[in-house]
Amino acid sequence: MSTHDQTTTATRDDEVPEYDTPDGQAPAEQPTRQRHPFEDLPLEEDGMPSSQDLMNGLRAVVDPEIGYNIVDLGLVYEVTKPERGYAHVLMTLTSMGCPLTEVIHQQCSVILGAMPGVDRVEVEFTFTPPWDTSMIADYVREELRAMGMNV
Repeated sequence: MSTHDQTTTATRDDEVPEYDTPDGQAPAEQPTRQRHPFEDLPLEEDGMPSSQDLMNGLRAVVDPEIGYNIVDLGLVYEVTKPERGYAHVLMTLTSMGCPLTEVIHQQCSVILGAMPGVDRVEVEFTFTPPWDTSMIADYVREELRAMGMNV
């Protein structure tokens, strides 16, 4: 058998390999399993995460106007579990008539609904007590002040 008959994986310096791998060949297929973002979350006797873990999950919901999460903005007053599978969020908004109410409501429902054991989510908006800037977490307040906001 001549050397021309053998297949070779080496490429010449002026050739562009088909794949960006050490040998220029296709990478081996690896079965990929998407990890659920909440799969390691501990569950309580009711089969749901703790109220604090539910509250922490809401840190993924960002107020689109201010750019910080609703928990650190002080908008979430409490998250309770009135019954198995049911999460209730009591929260406020920075102002009455906020045009983004539905967006925030939907994001809360999606995040909490993705948590294990949560079958139903209710988001209740209240303006008692009214929100004010003293409810903002210190680190957020400092960052907003650094951006020139009066908080």
